[in-house]
Formats: sequence, C-alpha cells, structure tokens
Amino acid sequence: MSQKINGVKGMNDLLPGEIEVWQFVESTARTLFGRFGYGEVRTPVVEDTALFVRSVGEETDIVGKEMYTFEDKGGRSLSLRPEGTAPAARAYIEHSVNNQEPVSRWFYMGPMFRYERMKTGRYRQFSQIGAEAYGAKEPAQDAELMDVVVQFLEALGLTDVTLNINSLGDDNCRPAYHAKLVEYLNAHREELCADCQQRLERNPLRVLDCKNEKCQAVAGAGPNVLEFLCEPCRAHFTDLQRKLGVLGIRYVVNHRLVRGLDYYTRTVFEFIASHPALGTASTVGGGGRYDKMMKGLGGPDVPAVGFAMGLDRLVLLLKEGGKTFTQRPDLFIAVADEGSQDQGLALASRLRREGLKVDFDTRGGSLKSQMKRADKSGARFTLVLGEQERQSGQAKLKPMAGGEPIPVALDAVAATVRAQPEAPAPVPAV
Repeated sequence: MSQKINGVKGMNDLLPGEIEVWQFVESTARTLFGRFGYGEVRTPVVEDTALFVRSVGEETDIVGKEMYTFEDKGGRSLSLRPEGTAPAARAYIEHSVNNQEPVSRWFYMGPMFRYERMKTGRYRQFSQIGAEAYGAKEPAQDAELMDVVVQFLEALGLTDVTLNINSLGDDNCRPAYHAKLVEYLNAHREELCADCQQRLERNPLRVLDCKNEKCQAVAGAGPNVLEFLCEPCRAHFTDLQRKLGVLGIRYVVNHRLVRGLDYYTRTVFEFIASHPALGTASTVGGGGRYDKMMKGLGGPDVPAVGFAMGLDRLVLLLKEGGKTFTQRPDLFIAVADEGSQDQGLALASRLRREGLKVDFDTRGGSLKSQMKRADKSGARFTLVLGEQERQSGQAKLKPMAGGEPIPVALDAVAATVRAQPEAPAPVPAV
C-alpha cells in the first residue's frame, strides 16, 4: 500500500465551506479599493533574492531566517516572496510607471511565504491584501491609505480594531535617536531576551517590537523617537494627525511602534485587534512610508506609502463572528424515475444559464435519498421531476423551510424562484 502524502506543514488547504469567507473578503477588497482609485496588480510569487535583501534589509528576521530561498537550474538565487511591497516596487520601476502618470495607486492580494514558528493566525504560506501609493509625499496620502483600511474593516463588519501610528523620522533625525536607543539598550542588555540581545547588534529597532514582557518593560522606559524628530518630520506627523481628525478616524500614538522592515521612513502604522482568537498575532495589518526604497532599488526618486493586511487573520475574526458565508442553492432538482434523469440534467443546465444556483445529484438514486440530499444541501426549494411533470410541463416548488408547494411551469421556474421572498435557511438534516 502506498504511503499517504500530506500537505506541507504550515501551508493549508482551503476547501468549500471555508473558501467562501475568503472570497467575501477578497470581493469586498476589490470593491472598496476600487472606490479609492486603486487598480489591482499581480506579481510573480518568485523574485530575485537580491530584491528582498536590498529592500527588506539583510539584517531583518525575514531575510536572515524566514525566506524560502533556492538556486534554480540557471544558478540564480530566487526566493518565494515573503511580502508584497518590494515586488510591487520592482514592477513599478521595471515598467517605468512614473513616466506614465504622476501618482499611481495599486493594490494586490495573494500568497506570501515565510519559514517561521507557527501559531494561530501565523502560517508559512499566508495571504495578504495590500495597497501602495506612489508619487505623493504629503501626509494626505498617508491619511487616505489609513482611510482605505478603516472603510475596508467596516465593510467586513470588523469594528473592534485600533489604529496605532508613529513616526520613525528620516535620515536627518533618525541617527541621533538610533544612537541614543543603542546606548540605552546596551545599558540594559542583561534584561533582554536572547533574541533581543542579537537584535541589538543587528537591528536595534526590532527590540521595541519584541513580545517578551521583560523586553517590553525595557523598551517602554527607553528613549521616545518622537522627541528626536526634525522639524520637517514633526510637521509631517502633526499634519497627519490633523487629517485623521478631519476624516473622523480614531487613533493612538504609539512611540514604540517600529514595524519589522528596514525600508520605512516617517509614518508607520498598525491596526490591532483585541479579539482573543488571534492570541499574540493581534496585528491584522500595518504599513508606512518608504520614500527611499524606489531609488535604492535603482529606480526613480519617487515617494511611496503602503500597507498590507493578513487575510488569514481577517478570516479568523470573521469566522469567530458566526456569520454564514456559504451561498445555499436556490433549487435542488430531484428525479422521480430513471426516465427523467436526462431531462433533470437539462433542466438544471438551463436554470443555471438563467442565473439560478441549482443542485442536482448526477448519481440519481431513490427519491427518498435525493430528498435527504436536498435537506442537507440547504436549498431554498426542491422540484421533483417525473413523467407526469415532463408530460404536463408543470411541477411544484417545495419550500424547504416549510410552507405550501408552489405550482410552477417548467419554463418559468427561474422567474418564480426569484419572485419568492427569501426565507431563513433550513437546518440541514444530520
């Protein structure tokens, strides 16, 4: 007997019954982002490894520990994308989009890959929905992008999410903060966890993002980046807060917020959910401004700001809400005899062309077994097709939630079903 082959650990299957939640989130994103003028882009899941080393940062955990990197048959180092901003930036540069329009607004969705310790809401293949805006350096663009997320969460029905914002300054003022932070953390090195002691050497800002309670206590008493901002960065952050107020967006200023990637300058933000279902993976999305990345990747000196949201985590929150996303059939067609099988198949095909969601069991079987399947399907109506119905051209729609059968002509089934008021879904038979 052949050995069973299982899926790769941390890379999950999405089956009917669950995929409908994902489709709801994705369709909501496409509709909402479109309202803001963001067009969808799709980049390959594999990129040149150098793209992520130069953009995300060689000393980050993503590049240093988590990327799926391999050498292809041509001897090139390639990596499965661990995030979506760098590939979108690469596409923007490669296709010279800046020469075609002064401001570009894109969104994307799709799988990302990181080899990391798994927990609730954190997987090795995960999906993100993100957006990027190129060409605008003004705080208004930062505020608009946050408004996109706020309205997206509202459209999903997720309201218990808090926006945290911060500014990391720029090349003019961040070095002074960085030096003061390193000095402070070195004085408290023994109080930090082993990981943070290593981060202190490679990427000190990541210490502020550690979830270890002792590290959080040390970081909380450390220097405040906002006190080191130069006047242009301070003005940018002040104006951002004013614009969020104009939009009626509530937020919390969190001076410890740094994000985990090297490319951010000035604005950074996160949307944090308080639902216990997410455990420690409470950040459902975040992003910030990365005005230097495009030039650093060999492209034009174009300012940019973007965000990404974890689709897996959004789905977890929606499933916890108990809402049903599976679309039940409008109609189940059962056949009373073997001679009606072909006509039943043809009727189902025609009604599907006319826009109905129709369930038809191609196996046939006894009428009793078919009616059990109709119950289990959750269909609104069942139509039994037998010799009498075929000869007369008339049948009856049985409301599965209860009620009197509805006479119907076989050539008017679709119109009759649509004319019936929606009733609560019946409880499927066990």
